Amino acid sequence: MKKTLLTLFAFAFVMQGILAQKTAIAFADSEMKRFPEAWQLDHGKRLYFGYSQGVGCQAMLDVWKQTGDRKYLDYVINWADTVINDKGEIHLYKVETYNLDYIKPGTVLFDVWKQTGKEKYKLAMDLLVNQLKNHPRTHEGAFWHKLIYQHQIWLDGLYMASPFLAEYAVTFNKPELINDVVNQFIVCAKHTYDAKTGLYYHAWDESKNQRWANKETGQSPNFWGRSIGWWFMALVDVLDYIPAEHPQRPELIKMINGLAETLPKYQDKTGLWYQVLDKGAVGGNYLEASVSSMFMCGYAKAVNKGYIDKKYRTVAEKAYNGLMKTLIVKNADGTLTLTKCCAVAGLGGHPYRDGSFEYYVNERIRDNDAKATGPFIMGCLQLGK
Repeated sequence: MKKTLLTLFAFAFVMQGILAQKTAIAFADSEMKRFPEAWQLDHGKRLYFGYSQGVGCQAMLDVWKQTGDRKYLDYVINWADTVINDKGEIHLYKVETYNLDYIKPGTVLFDVWKQTGKEKYKLAMDLLVNQLKNHPRTHEGAFWHKLIYQHQIWLDGLYMASPFLAEYAVTFNKPELINDVVNQFIVCAKHTYDAKTGLYYHAWDESKNQRWANKETGQSPNFWGRSIGWWFMALVDVLDYIPAEHPQRPELIKMINGLAETLPKYQDKTGLWYQVLDKGAVGGNYLEASVSSMFMCGYAKAVNKGYIDKKYRTVAEKAYNGLMKTLIVKNADGTLTLTKCCAVAGLGGHPYRDGSFEYYVNERIRDNDAKATGPFIMGCLQLGK
């Protein structure tokens, strides 16, 4: 009897993975049909080297690697070839803005460079690394999120810059950059982690001058789901490049385990998570696609890599099932749509974003936002491994 149950469990495990991989392929094909050019991902209206395109293209590269179908690689190469000229100059890129969002799409250039052999992609990556070398920082060495957001660390920024810098360090034999990468996480965790909940605040203002910043701690007031999703994926991705012998690698793995233990406490019975993570179904709060996809991806990859116990795969599977039942819609033309995606959220700026609960739940919601669809595809692929 026990052997039969184990066999059935193993069969269900395999079938879930096969189904998830098929879903990833179907959704990637849906995105390519909706957005024939990769710069259109995230509903783009102009040629752009943006972080949303970077996330979407990274998902396409993952599909290519897992299936061997070159059409996904070509989709990304066509975008990169258009947005970067022969001198390695990036269309509309302005280094003087010192914006971490510009760094994220650099992660796809490693594969494009290796597959094409074109030097312009190496030059573009060098350009992005030079930005980080001169990027403004807090007194502990953490990158400001953008020059216009002075003295501020946002969880988003860890995903935007750190995996790229770590992969660059390994690819081009620049081991001195690894310590800088690790320090980004150590400093960010120090100032955004909340021991009471086990969660991380969206941002921290070293100057404590922002209206959204707690005057004692400098922390923003709420736990925005997607920001913690960026943080989770950043931790899991960056470990691909942190040497096993690095003295602080265990500390990063400990952070992942802390998230793995904490996040199920806030997971809805549907398997999804809320826009403002700890508030539940009150005051317009809603089950949001990007955070649910990012957590699915983070859990599945962390299990596959051995960073967390295999029991946590069930959390990712529950999220997958919830996304499929609650937020995925099959259209008349056979394509898939991911609904309930927060279009954007941030802090400060004009008009001023105060980080309140009311602010987060009233930001625009749309379908097929690449900040949700990319992690959804990547998470499904991880479940398929």
